[in-house]
Amino acid sequence: MAVWALGINHTTAPLDLRGRFAFALDQIAPTLQGLRQSLGGTGHHPGVETAIISTCNRTEIYCAGNAPAMDHTLGWLAQSGGVSPALLRSHSYTLEDSLVARHAFRVASGLDSMVLGEAQILGQMKDAVRAAETAGALGTTLNQLFQRSFAVAKEVRSSTEIGAHSISMAAAAVRLASQLFEDLGKIRVLFVGAGEMIELCATHFAARNPKQIAIANRTLERGEKLATRFGGEVMRLADLPERLHEFDAVISCTASSLPIIGLGAVERALKKRRHRPMFMVDLAVPRDIEPEVKALGDVYLYTVDDLASVVQTAQANRQAAVAQAEAIIDAGVQSFMHWMELRSPAAEAGAVVPLIQQLNAQTDEWRALEIARAKKLLAKGEDVDAVLEALSRGLTQKMLHGTLAELRAGDAEMRAQTAQTVSRLFLRSQAKPPHGL
Repeated sequence: MAVWALGINHTTAPLDLRGRFAFALDQIAPTLQGLRQSLGGTGHHPGVETAIISTCNRTEIYCAGNAPAMDHTLGWLAQSGGVSPALLRSHSYTLEDSLVARHAFRVASGLDSMVLGEAQILGQMKDAVRAAETAGALGTTLNQLFQRSFAVAKEVRSSTEIGAHSISMAAAAVRLASQLFEDLGKIRVLFVGAGEMIELCATHFAARNPKQIAIANRTLERGEKLATRFGGEVMRLADLPERLHEFDAVISCTASSLPIIGLGAVERALKKRRHRPMFMVDLAVPRDIEPEVKALGDVYLYTVDDLASVVQTAQANRQAAVAQAEAIIDAGVQSFMHWMELRSPAAEAGAVVPLIQQLNAQTDEWRALEIARAKKLLAKGEDVDAVLEALSRGLTQKMLHGTLAELRAGDAEMRAQTAQTVSRLFLRSQAKPPHGL
């Protein structure tokens, strides 16, 4: 099996280009079906496994199949975003085999994020994997890749301080707001949306006890739940243009495909505010706030990319943690590639499959002998319990005979090696093996 990946992120593509390739979670299933049909339609890649990770900072396609189809995958993604393959290629990265595993492990661990060590990406990856699984697009290979990604990320977070020095997007927004307003306790804050990022931002701002908190959301029920938590009010998105002037700070992050706060609405709000400054943060991809708003003299508008310089602080303090994390990732990559090699046709044909067949044949022979012996004893009228006891003892003795003989043979070093192998094979815990093994 070949594994390949194609992606764009905050380091390779500008915000507006990333917006063309942003897929909402409910779009993932039909998008994956379209991609798989496209790959299958070439006649060379039947049964290709696919998954898509789409966040405000990245869109990545992961595939596994008999042979890599990088150009075809890139052409399909370019068409879905309405750009030329050449333009997409100039802003994307392509990876194969071990490089795919390394990248996925680094993404899951927060090493490839705008905010080094941030934990949100891990949940987003898990959501993407569930969506791919629900769509029937996830097979054994990609499932192994992602499950190992999650395990590596867990080890990185538990064994290093990779996230200890990071500043989240939400904390960065509060820091920027405090530079504009002397006292955050005197401002009114509007949050547009009610997703995970808005909840995180609201948590950070609420800790500074602003004068007012309001939540504007398309569905009132979810907005009310968040507003109640922070002692705020809820409003409909439709009412936002008429009430925008009431707020000093606006933080927006929705899944809308089009901007929901336009230039005209902000201009009218500023007029009503008599040009008192407004602080605005647009964390959505595609944008929630029209980019022309940034040119207004009394508006301080920041996007996810603008926050990059704020969150990349204390770099030197993180180098040791990064080195530790990379070592954990190296070990994870080696383990995944070893698993891939064991599944290769050459490995199976050369060693694993024939050995499994021989073992099955041998155990079938032993089982047949013991069953025949048991039937004879039962025909003679022997006690059933005694016959079953003899059958089980006979099978056990046959299966352990070679093992016990090896433990008694050879020098001390050979016996020690054999003992380790026997312990691993026969005395391992009863935990379920990893999926696919």
